[in-house]
Amino acid sequence: MQATDLVLTPTHLRFLGRRFPCSIGRGGVRSDKREGDGATPRGTHRIVGMLYRPDRMARPADWALPIGPCDLWSDDPADPDYNLMVRAPHAFGHERLRRADPLYDLVILTDWNWPCAARGRGSAIFIHQWRRPHFPTEGCIGLRRDHLHWIAARIRHATRLVAS
Repeated sequence: MQATDLVLTPTHLRFLGRRFPCSIGRGGVRSDKREGDGATPRGTHRIVGMLYRPDRMARPADWALPIGPCDLWSDDPADPDYNLMVRAPHAFGHERLRRADPLYDLVILTDWNWPCAARGRGSAIFIHQWRRPHFPTEGCIGLRRDHLHWIAARIRHATRLVAS
């Protein structure tokens, strides 16, 4: 492990000497992640991007990209663009990135099953704001808003998510 890694445990995320309470997938942390199982995948995952809502917050890092009104994430294994950001209108199953709630105001993207997705292994694993403390996700990692912002301002190119 590197000093700049985000280290996931079932109850918290460690980063730069601090511990942050977090939520994980309802299916726990698993090595055999599959689409729809609600699990957070075990392994070492690179941080590959950051998205934010420019109408709700300032740019959290100089490399963060704004989420626009038509931005979606394909989560349909039948879609040729499975596990990629796509634009509305989109005929396949997808998740809207510009949500009414604040969950995706700031999203840190991992390289889980990306960029060349294997169908059925599960779509993107995001680090985003939680609904409430320790409320399970669909496989992503949820954090308190202020903790997410603190982490986002400090991650670097070499930062990885280590889930064991």
